[in-house]
Amino acid sequence: MQENTFKSGFVTVAGKPNVGKSTLINALMGQKVVIVSEKPQTTRNRINCILTEDNYQIVFVDTPGIHKPLRKIGEYMLNIAVNALRGIDLILFVVDAKEGIRDSDLRAAEVINASKVPTILVINKIDQLKDRGKIQKISEELRNICGNIFESLGVSALTGENLSLLKQIIIDHLPYGPQYYPEDMITDKPSRFIISELIREKIFLLTKEEVPHSTGVVVEELKERENGVLYVRAEIYVERKSQKPIIIGKNGAMIKKIGELARKDIEELFEQKVYLDLYVRVKEKWRDNESILNNIMEYKTEFTKER
Repeated sequence: MQENTFKSGFVTVAGKPNVGKSTLINALMGQKVVIVSEKPQTTRNRINCILTEDNYQIVFVDTPGIHKPLRKIGEYMLNIAVNALRGIDLILFVVDAKEGIRDSDLRAAEVINASKVPTILVINKIDQLKDRGKIQKISEELRNICGNIFESLGVSALTGENLSLLKQIIIDHLPYGPQYYPEDMITDKPSRFIISELIREKIFLLTKEEVPHSTGVVVEELKERENGVLYVRAEIYVERKSQKPIIIGKNGAMIKKIGELARKDIEELFEQKVYLDLYVRVKEKWRDNESILNNIMEYKTEFTKER
């Protein structure tokens, strides 16, 4: 592999919450790597998603939405989002075509503009537009605020419209450089983190109102048993006692459903049978507790084989 023929770089996907950043990354990757939900602020961490082909490697950086924080966890997420704009090659600034430009988009535009990183404006969800003329209007307004936008493109992460073109624009503007990660690696996050995210995604899918945002997931134990089954023990944190029975459900129906859906995804990811053990713990005000946040937001260990 010659460095002068191989392109590589880091591409941060940024924007306000709930504009389809994670869905866009999964679509560009061609597989599910990061969790998605219709609820805002699903993504809480920086996650590097690695797409490697014969002549390029794109490292997509998924980030929490740029927003006005109300709690300690919000400050944590905002810092992650802003720091992810540093030392990278490109930014994909994602906005919602149907919603149009809101104050939160303008706030994101100012933060992205301050980074001075070359930016592609990605106007997502164009499949929901009746008037495609809206794409040009959004582009013109945001280019006036964000001077580092050099290209604008309407896409649909859901239908795939213009995604091949977007990928080619990204490749064209990547520098020549080394392959940063092994070709079979799709994310730099450890197994415990990915599993906790899959469990959290099912909580977002199945619960309502404040409950999903009040939950955190920590994988306490991860090991492969002698029979080849991957054993996972995870704790689901909630903030109030009243939330615990909601997660558990009547006769354990809710936590059983969460476990069934999460186990299916984990088995597909690891290509082996999984035994998933879920527990619910009340941790009052955990979203404002720095030590708990550090435990939930970062994982540094992998699973080990059972001796």
